[in-house]
Amino acid sequence: METFLYQASVYLAAAVIAVPIAARLGLGSVLGYLAAGIIIGPVLGLVGSETRDLQHFAEFGVVMMLFLIGLELEPRALWAMRHKLIGLGGLQVLLSTLALMAAAMVAGETWQVALAIGLALSLSSTAIVLQTLSEKGLMQTGGGRASFSVLLTQDIAVIPILAFLPLLAVKSVLQINEDGSIKRAASVVTDHASGHGPGLSLVDGLPGWAVTLVTLGAIGMIVLAGIYLTRPVFRYIHAANLREMYTALALLIVVGISFLMTLVGLSPALGAFLAGVVLANSEFRHELESDLTPFKGLLLGLFFITVGAGINYQLFLADPADLIGLALLVILAKGTILYFVGRAFGLKRRNRWLFTLGLAQAGEFGFVLLSFSRQLDVIPPALTEKLLLIVALSMLITPLLFITYDILSKRLGEAKTEQEPDEIDEEGPVIIAGIGRFGQIVNRLVSASGIKTVVLDYDMKAIQLMRRYGVKGFLGDPTRPELLKAAGLAKARVLVVALDDPKKTIQMISQVRKVRPDLHIIARARDRTHVFELYKAGANDIVREVFDSSLRAGRYVLENIGLSEYEAAQAEQTFYAHDRMTVRDLADYWKPGVPSSLNKAYIARARELEKDLETALLELAEQKDQKQA
Repeated sequence: METFLYQASVYLAAAVIAVPIAARLGLGSVLGYLAAGIIIGPVLGLVGSETRDLQHFAEFGVVMMLFLIGLELEPRALWAMRHKLIGLGGLQVLLSTLALMAAAMVAGETWQVALAIGLALSLSSTAIVLQTLSEKGLMQTGGGRASFSVLLTQDIAVIPILAFLPLLAVKSVLQINEDGSIKRAASVVTDHASGHGPGLSLVDGLPGWAVTLVTLGAIGMIVLAGIYLTRPVFRYIHAANLREMYTALALLIVVGISFLMTLVGLSPALGAFLAGVVLANSEFRHELESDLTPFKGLLLGLFFITVGAGINYQLFLADPADLIGLALLVILAKGTILYFVGRAFGLKRRNRWLFTLGLAQAGEFGFVLLSFSRQLDVIPPALTEKLLLIVALSMLITPLLFITYDILSKRLGEAKTEQEPDEIDEEGPVIIAGIGRFGQIVNRLVSASGIKTVVLDYDMKAIQLMRRYGVKGFLGDPTRPELLKAAGLAKARVLVVALDDPKKTIQMISQVRKVRPDLHIIARARDRTHVFELYKAGANDIVREVFDSSLRAGRYVLENIGLSEYEAAQAEQTFYAHDRMTVRDLADYWKPGVPSSLNKAYIARARELEKDLETALLELAEQKDQKQA
């Protein structure tokens, strides 16, 4: 017990000290965790052989992370990614494997060993890349989405790779059972979440067709349970009225699915991701996310610490230049392939560099495949230790690659938060451009009235915020004609322009009016001058963003200064009607490019209209006095 408490104190203290320092220096939490592991492991020697066992447990953070990512993806969105998963991700894995295999063969390895090395090093670090992309707000950029597609493909690819590696074990004679199944030694049964060693399995010794049926059955159980079982179970837990039971159920879902996946020889991370996708449309999605996020963060942090602490410093000190050079060569080889693959798939400059530098490292699944290959005698033990160190070094270099990306992004002169537009697959009678504090209210009222809206905005944070509340929006610049066309501009009946930028608002209305002279356009204005500009551009109804709220505040003043609610409301309505008439009248005196304060005719007419307002309000007061008399 004392040993456990000591180790827990060391790991937690290292994280608490190193991570905030790294974050303050702008290096990110991942590098902080890795540095903490190096300090308590190779440098100070505060932790020892338990690090490898702890790492198997910490890898469960990757499983939780993929489950949470799945919760953010609807099945339809995953289906829409199929071209990137197969094309972009598949091509990266294939070309990286072949390139690294060729390099290993040049170094004198047999083709079997070289192929195993290529497969292991072709996979990138899901944990580091996704964590860093999320921290930097790059997940929804074109490069971030492409990176996620490749990482998801790699996680799926682990399954056939694990099935294929035993065929490379040329030192042992391949044995076939009478029923046609491959005879496997018990020592090679492994899974990456629960540890690398003997375990339970539902598919060992089964013929190929039976393995397929059992695997499909397990996946089907996950899908059906997510659709039909979660709601009754959540209602049952809700009846207990115990907050901790929600957390227990969330953990049970992830742990249970991971265990089921290991029983059929699949990746727990893949199973958790599939379950997350199934539950993406569930009303309990946000509950699951809030319960699991703290565990995910702690386990991922622990995983990064164990990577740093598990470095074989004796092997590293024996020839540091060679090992660092090999790690850099792996990054260079994968980076070159990623760059040209990204270019072939149309990634722009900044996004292509994010895609290239973000995925150039080897990943945590490399530890899994290399350890498995050593158990199968595919790769010699001494070479395996060296390769494991190369994988760890490449992961340690990754935060520096993201820093390099930040520098390149600034030099390219492109906005760091630039995002590629979403593919718009919906149309509606009402298009709302802008979902800020103004557009939100309009959208809520119209949607709640049963009228379908299509929401567009170029602010990713605003889109993400609305998605958390169940409001679907599409990322993109609403002033772009192709986006408006995809949103159904040709058939729309009303366009609401609620953008923050006054110039973009005018630009958009002018463009739309040329295409749809019959469309009713409602626009948000910043001030009276902006109203005149929008009127000239072709807007039908123009709403100043603070006018109605200011008018209501004035009515409250009148109510609390002595007027009745009816009298204050009459004054408010009189002011409102007069102001609308005033704006239409003054529009004829307004001159573009000339400040109103320098337009004498405008000022003179404004004074006349202001006297008319005073007269109208005085008449209301006189009517009140006459009634009282």
